[in-house]
Amino acid sequence: MFEDALAQVPLFQGLTRRELQVLSANAREREYPAGATLMRQGETGVGLFIITSGMVHVSQTSAAGETHELSDFGRGAALGELSLLDDMPRTATVVAKEPTKAIVIPVWDFRASLREAPDISIKLLTVLSHRLRAVEAQSASHG
Repeated sequence: MFEDALAQVPLFQGLTRRELQVLSANAREREYPAGATLMRQGETGVGLFIITSGMVHVSQTSAAGETHELSDFGRGAALGELSLLDDMPRTATVVAKEPTKAIVIPVWDFRASLREAPDISIKLLTVLSHRLRAVEAQSASHG
């Protein structure tokens, strides 16, 4: 049902339609009123959010307590994908600027999907290794 939206998430590049179906089986669409917090900096990530309508605002608070306004995201934006893979706290706060709908995949359901279809894990590792190589190449060219 949500396969097309999941196919747009960079982390899920290269997954087959069947693998996207496995992941989407546990996805749910949720609605957030304007002003609702989807995720809060410092809290443990609950999962992945893909914005299907509306607009969210992302901000980050420094250790000194200064708030930095980062960006606004709308339809198609994927937020929190790394929380699917680690148990690290959120690095930013995301608040709905207007009534917003998002597809949510909770981390525990995502991990159950990986146990059901282990080939997904191998493909995710490939995507992540490509990202790491790109960062290393960029770092080497600037150093």
